Amino acid sequence: MGIRIGSCLCGAVAYRVEGEPLRTGLCHCADCRKSSGSAFVFFAVWPRQAFSHSGKIATFAGRSFCPVCGGRLFCLREDEVEPRLGSLDSPPTDLAPGYEVWIKRREP
Repeated sequence: MGIRIGSCLCGAVAYRVEGEPLRTGLCHCADCRKSSGSAFVFFAVWPRQAFSHSGKIATFAGRSFCPVCGGRLFCLREDEVEPRLGSLDSPPTDLAPGYEVWIKRREP
């Protein structure tokens, strides 16, 4: 798939990534679990130059979100971006996790 579009719950922030992700994974760390309200987070990593966004974002501890609705969207790094795949507007059914991190904290 060439372009993927994502957004927050209220639509104030939107983003797009182009091309295929460098890697995909599941994170079971306490931060991801608590900030998502789920047992894990499904994420993917793209090169930063493949990413763009519109709308004002707020960032705390490296995690970017919509300041209007609070929806978690992505982590921006200097050379990579890590969107939460649940924030994509179309389900990423063609992507499968390639690895898992913090598996010692994985729920049974």
